Amino acid sequence: MIFVHRFVPVVLGLLVAGCASYQPVTDSPVRIGPPYRVKGVTYVPADQPAYDEVGTASWYGSESGNRTARGEKFRPKWISAAHKTLPLPSYVEVTNLDTGRTALVRVNDRGPFAQGRIIDLSRGAAELLGIRTQGHAPVRVRRVDPPEKDRKRLRKGKPARDRAALSGAALAAQRSRIR
Repeated sequence: MIFVHRFVPVVLGLLVAGCASYQPVTDSPVRIGPPYRVKGVTYVPADQPAYDEVGTASWYGSESGNRTARGEKFRPKWISAAHKTLPLPSYVEVTNLDTGRTALVRVNDRGPFAQGRIIDLSRGAAELLGIRTQGHAPVRVRRVDPPEKDRKRLRKGKPARDRAALSGAALAAQRSRIR
C-alpha cells in the first residue's frame, strides 16, 4: 500500500502536466518565427502590416485537439485560421468573393500547404463565411488591426462583430484581382 501512495502524486503530476501543455490564448508575444520548409518549399515569416491578397481559401477541422503553430489548442468551431507567413497571432479580414460575406479571423497556425491556397480557415470561420459546404472559395485576405473588443471575442472562441459585406463594384474589383 505504501508503494501505491508514493506514486499517486507522481502520476497526478504527469496528468496535470499533460493537460497544461497548450499555450494560453493570448495576443502576446507576437511570434514571427524563422524560415521553415514544407514539401521542398521554404516559407519566410515576416511582419506584413499591409498584407492584402486574393486567392483560394480552404478549411480544416479534423485536427481537433491538436496544437497550433502558436502552441494553442486547435478548436475547430472557433474563428481562426492558418497562414504561411503572417506573424502569430495576426488578425485578418477574410471576404468570400463569391458572396461578399466578410469576417474577422484570428491567425494562430501555419498553413495551408496545398498549392494555390492562401489561407486555411477553421470550420467555424468557414461556416461564418459560407464556404464550408464547397470546401474552398475565392477570397480576399487583408491584415487588419481590430479593436480590443473584437480581439477579445475571438480569443474566447466567439465571432467578432459583424463586418459589412462587399457588393457591387467593390466586390467586382476584388474578383478582378484573382489570377
